[in-house]
Amino acid sequence: QVHLVESGGGLVQAGGSLRLSCVASERTSGSYIMAWFRQDPQESGKDRDFVAAIHWNSGDTRYGDSVKGRFTISRDNAKSTVDLQMIGLKPEDTAVYYCAARRGTALAISRAVYPYWGQGTQVTVSS
Repeated sequence: QVHLVESGGGLVQAGGSLRLSCVASERTSGSYIMAWFRQDPQESGKDRDFVAAIHWNSGDTRYGDSVKGRFTISRDNAKSTVDLQMIGLKPEDTAVYYCAARRGTALAISRAVYPYWGQGTQVTVSS
């Protein structure tokens, strides 16, 4: 069982930046994929959207189309943390951001294949 805890959310003006961090309760080295998803509570019935993923070993990354060029995912092996650096934030980036993990090598974008989830951290971007 992998426990994930997110931090770093908050309120920021459009164009600003935030850095989210996800700490894993155990070393997620090796063939683990770490990912960030987001969900806007105001949009009832909508599933969590894929934001970014990283392979722990190789460092390979994948991004959702809406965040490419603005968000960067990275990992720190020594600290077992995965960060999401967000710049150029837009009001439409407002959501609860969730950290997720799965064993494997595919940088999957479907939430259904991630068994481990954090509790989420709120990001609010004002216009």
